[in-house]
Amino acid sequence: MTLKKKLVVLSGAGISAESGIKTFRDADGLWEGYNIEDVASPEGWAKNKALVLDFYNKRRAQLFEVQPNNAHRILAEMEAEFDLHIITQNVDDLHERAGSRNVLHLHGELLKVRSTVDTDTILDWKTDLHLGDNDSNGHQLRPHIVWFGEAVPAMDEAIALVQTADIFLIIGTSLQVYPAAGLIDYTRHTTPVYYIDPKPAQIYNVNNPFKAIALSASEGMEQLRQQLSAQPEKI
Repeated sequence: MTLKKKLVVLSGAGISAESGIKTFRDADGLWEGYNIEDVASPEGWAKNKALVLDFYNKRRAQLFEVQPNNAHRILAEMEAEFDLHIITQNVDDLHERAGSRNVLHLHGELLKVRSTVDTDTILDWKTDLHLGDNDSNGHQLRPHIVWFGEAVPAMDEAIALVQTADIFLIIGTSLQVYPAAGLIDYTRHTTPVYYIDPKPAQIYNVNNPFKAIALSASEGMEQLRQQLSAQPEKI
């Protein structure tokens, strides 16, 4: 019996930027005009919950105004050829809307909220979240987002995926946010690594076969799909 090669993808803000979602590490370092520590940290939440809720309400509403782009769609289509798993740093649902079935969100999801006390209480949420919106035990709900300074619960699952990858693809990330940026270190040394970004970050001490593709997410995915499809897709 033949098996599809396992293609594991680490995606970052750059892939969603083509759909109109801004990244917070561009230019002035602000995220949609806000200081990151004010809206994406436990300290910011403790200081001004209303501001944080308003910020994520706007981000959530924005999701309904954007669509997946060609890079998202190509990844979904490549499931026909590969055992494809996406590890995303993004909190949007564009991978899923494009049709990808195996998506692991490292940093949470905008369309979910969770209890401030019971971290296992996670709810689907598509409308605004307000002060006074509580879980069944009366505890305030908060965005289901991993803020700076918080643990990344999905990291162990992400590491396990990367360790079994036959091909590892990094797309649209500056590789500046840890622990996600360290996932490349868990690949097997024989696993080829591809890195798609208009301005690829310098990666040091990579022993793997490595290729940087200095293109936009969509252009890079078009090129990579052709390259990988020309290779035997079975192992």
